[in-house]
Order: sequence, then structure tokens, then C-alpha cells
Amino acid sequence: MENGGIVAGKTVYLETMGCQMNVLDSELVLGQLRTLGYQPTEDAANADVALINTCSVRDHAEQKALSHMGALKKPKARRPDMVVGVIGCMAERDPDGILRNMPHVDFLCGPGELNKIPAMIDEVLDTRAQLVALSENKSRRSSLLSRALEHDSVEALDLSRAAGLPGRVLQAYVRIQRGCDKFCSFCVVPFTRGAERCRPPAQIVDETKLLADRGAKEVTLLGQTVNSYAYPDNGRRIGLADLLERVNAVEGLERIRFVTSYPGDFPDDVLAAMRDLPKVCEYLHIPVQSGSDAVLARMNRRYTVGQYVELLGRAREIVPGITLASDFIVGFCGETDAEFGASYELVERMRFKHIFCFKYSPRPMTVADKRSPDDVPQEVKRERNVTLLKLQERISREQNQSLIGQTVEVLVEGYSKAAVKARAAVHDCERPVGWRRPDQLVGRTRTDRIVVFSGGERHIGTLRSVHVQSATALTLFGELIEEGTGNEARISPPVAGPSTDRTR
Repeated sequence: MENGGIVAGKTVYLETMGCQMNVLDSELVLGQLRTLGYQPTEDAANADVALINTCSVRDHAEQKALSHMGALKKPKARRPDMVVGVIGCMAERDPDGILRNMPHVDFLCGPGELNKIPAMIDEVLDTRAQLVALSENKSRRSSLLSRALEHDSVEALDLSRAAGLPGRVLQAYVRIQRGCDKFCSFCVVPFTRGAERCRPPAQIVDETKLLADRGAKEVTLLGQTVNSYAYPDNGRRIGLADLLERVNAVEGLERIRFVTSYPGDFPDDVLAAMRDLPKVCEYLHIPVQSGSDAVLARMNRRYTVGQYVELLGRAREIVPGITLASDFIVGFCGETDAEFGASYELVERMRFKHIFCFKYSPRPMTVADKRSPDDVPQEVKRERNVTLLKLQERISREQNQSLIGQTVEVLVEGYSKAAVKARAAVHDCERPVGWRRPDQLVGRTRTDRIVVFSGGERHIGTLRSVHVQSATALTLFGELIEEGTGNEARISPPVAGPSTDRTR
């Protein structure tokens, strides 16, 4: 690189697909490239470096990634010096297939090797050789990569990324754990992200302090099965509850969340921490995947529906006001109408705040793909998916409407998407469409409910009280309560219109 490792005037395009882990990984990669002088760009065709951060959890995500990889073929042919990289889970899962079908791709990098990306870019520019850096295929690494320092790990990127973040940080992810040891029969994560390993608590706290110093008001602790976090520290086991207590002590933070939890080994001390620690939010995302014990057994989920229901009952008893979210897979191998009906009944019974519902798609390398036929027709999967989401939409609407008339605390995240469009229209001398108010702000409650209200720039990044006046299944609409020295001054609320569920 030029100037002792600093690149002048180079641009990088990075597209992210998939989960919060991938979002954080992309943030880390951009951070390290920024420190080397690269500037982010939205123009993929003219970027000096173009990276696609891929996801392998579902076939749809992989097909989308392949399409975006293919779109880079023409720009690469026009600009041979362009560097194209594919990173993330798909690179780890199917390196040979990508290189065979996408010869314009210069390098592949798995999610456990992201610290190697600057060196890989350098070597591509020097040699124009195709490079591969994967956790399970170390023999294929280049000689340059093998000389990476021992401490130059992905975890080191987590700790150093604050220097590469642009401007102020309001919300941030902090990784506390990598990989997974559960081996659910449908899931490719153990094969693409490796075995479960936990970061040292001191390192996590240090990173959180750095982010708080940059203005972060909220952090979300990330792990594949975050509640199984455990780290030996001077002869003592540090669990998630202990870690929450340490992060809770970081000055400047207002809120702490954690995702994603696994139902099979959820300890009560974590629930007690949610109740007792003032910064830990009363929100729990804990996927069940199915309401049928038979399906759970085929999924190798290691708990029963009864155990799951009992856990959620304890959560509601121990943590007043907690909201619960879950994941469901419909159309898993052999799922009968009765087994899907059990999932429907569980959603009706548990009254989640929201659910994520996915149609099953076989994942290569998994036990389900090897041993069980994908025998539920696609039209049945689609019908079950729509049915479950419609049920949850009704429940979510009922829950949100029950909050009308209440006052909620909101962390103001910024202008809503509708407001951004309205502000652009005003800037372009156009008249905003009715409901698109340029002063419309959006934020979230401690229980992860989206709230929309009118306000100004000074409110962004602050905790505010909002009086709820109307609601849809996805959004609360309210009136900002401004506390002054005398009487409270209130800002008029936005008008709920045709886009009320699209404000995010």
C-alpha cells in the first residue's frame, strides 16, 4: 500500500446480507479499511474494491448473493484493476462453487478470517492470484497471509473498530460470542462460523466503553446462542448475567439488549439481571422454531414445547412488562397439518410482540439435508407462512392498540424514512405527499416497540417521553412530551397515513 500502508483516494463498496452478525462483520471490515485510507462508496461499478458479505442461512439469501456477485462481472471486465471479494458464510460454505461459477471474484474470506482482508487486497493487487482464507481450509492461504501476527485476530477488530466508525455512534452491536455448538439439523451456522467460543469479558467491557465514548446510548450484545456465554476468569465462571452487570456499569450507556437466546439452557440469573439492572431492556428474542414436539425432535432442538412455555412463563413472572419475540420455521421436513397447527396454537397462546417466520429451505452440509426429504410442497409452505404472519399481525395490532393513552420512554434514533423522503422533496422544491412530514422522528421503547412522533434535530440521540395516540400492528404514533420549567409543551403528532407500517 502507499504511504506506509495508507491508501490515498481508494474507494470500497460493501454490501451486507443476513443477520446482525453480518452487519457487525461489515462494520468491522469497513472500520479497518477506513483506517487504511479507503472511503466507502455506494457506487459498486466504479469502486476500487467491491465486497459482498454473504449469508447461507436460507437458499433465497444465497441466490440473491449470487445475483449480486454476477452483477460485478461487467464492471470488473471494464476495470481489470478492480478487486472483487466475497466474504461471510457463503464463502466458507461453498468456496469451490463460487470460484468455479464466478471467475471474476478475486478472493474469498470466511467470517472467522476477516482480519486478513487488507492483506488479501494487497496480494491480489500484487499478483492477481485468486486467494482463499477460510477457517476450515488453512492450507490454501497465501504466504503473505500466513505471516499475520498472532494478535491480529477478528476479536482485535472488534476492539479497534471505534477508530474506523464515522462520526457519532448512537446504537452499536458488540460481539460476545462466535460460532455455535447446538447443531440443529436445519442450520448451517456451525459449519460456516465454527465452534462456540466466547470473548473475554474485560475485552467486551473495553469495547463498550470505547463505543460509549463515541456517543453510543444503546448496545446490543451478539451471540449465536447468547445466553450460553461462559468465560473462565481467575477460576470463576463468568456467565451472561455477570457480563450484563459489568456492561451495565459503563458510564454513558442508557440501554443494553442481547440477541439471540436459545431456549434449552436459559438460566434464571439472566432474567433476574433483566429485572434488576436498570440499563438492561425488558425484551427477549428467544426462537422456538415450531410448536410441535415431534418437529422439534427432528430439528434436534433439545427442548420441548412444554419447557419453552414454562420458560416464557418464568420470564413474564420475573421481569415485569417484558415483551417476547420468537422465530418459526414452517414446512420443515415431514411437517403435517397437525404439526403446523401446533405452531399456530403456540403463537395464539403466547402472544409474542412479533415473530420472524421462514419457509424451510434445505441447507447443504446439514443433517436435515442429508437424511430427510424436503417433502412439504412450496405452495403449502407459502400458505402456512402467510397464515402464521397474519395471526401475529392481529396479535401485534391488539397489543399496540392497548398502549393507546399511555406514555412510553423512547430512544430517538433519527428521522423516519418517510421524513427523509419528505425533507428531500422540500429540498428539491417539491411538495411532500400528505403523510410525509419532514419533522417525523422514529425511536424505540425499552420493549422494542417502534414509535413515530414529530420533533426536531435536538431530540435525536436522547431519551424522550411520548404519549401514544394511535397504533398499527408495527408502529405506535404519539405526541412528544416536552418538559419545561413550567407547563409541559407538546408537539403535535404526525398523522397516521397509508405508510404507517413503512416508517422504518
